[in-house]
Amino acid sequence: MVFGRQPSFGLAPLQTPNSIRTFDDDFKDRYDGNKYNYEGTDIVTKTQPGSGNYEDYKKEELKHKERNNSDGLSINFGPFAWVFYIAIALAVVFLVYVLLNEGGTGLFTVNRNKSINTYQEITAENIENADIHALIKNAENDNDYRLAIRYYYLLVLKTLSLKNHIKFEDDKTNNEYLDEVSSKPFSKDFAYTSYLYNYIWYGEFPLNTDKYNKAKNNFSSFLNQVK
Repeated sequence: MVFGRQPSFGLAPLQTPNSIRTFDDDFKDRYDGNKYNYEGTDIVTKTQPGSGNYEDYKKEELKHKERNNSDGLSINFGPFAWVFYIAIALAVVFLVYVLLNEGGTGLFTVNRNKSINTYQEITAENIENADIHALIKNAENDNDYRLAIRYYYLLVLKTLSLKNHIKFEDDKTNNEYLDEVSSKPFSKDFAYTSYLYNYIWYGEFPLNTDKYNKAKNNFSSFLNQVK
């Protein structure tokens, strides 16, 4: 006896979708905005203070300002904050001092104005401030007339340099200085002064008081001519 269609215990046939959907390769980039940040660790939202008027709120004039926690660093020193600021100020002053003196132009340096005791210490950097007259006086007091003549010649070079007739350099020769003043009216007198210096100093010519005074008068006369 048939009571109707027998139930089917088999699986229903699979239905084929009308279209196959695929994910775009860059679909994750569309979810990188701040509104998809659910952890709240990187972005801190701060609402700017408003006027409290409804009209301002209605016009959406109140906007959120977002900043990253890592953008700023806040340090609270409490009552000792003034110590920190004083230390910073002292560090800046020291840095400026170093740059202007030893590592810079030397506008306020003590190195350029320090006491010079020997001719070896005179360089192109400090000859302008060197007290060569005092060095000459010391050599005369010690009866070291050859050394006094050397200082006189350095005084001549210093004067010519200050008058922009030559450019004093540590490794420049006397002949190079002669070339620089070859067109000057005192070029022959400078050549004779250079000759006296070379003869007395490098030739180790011994000087007594009379001979020294004669050479000294020649240097003094030339210095007056240049000045």
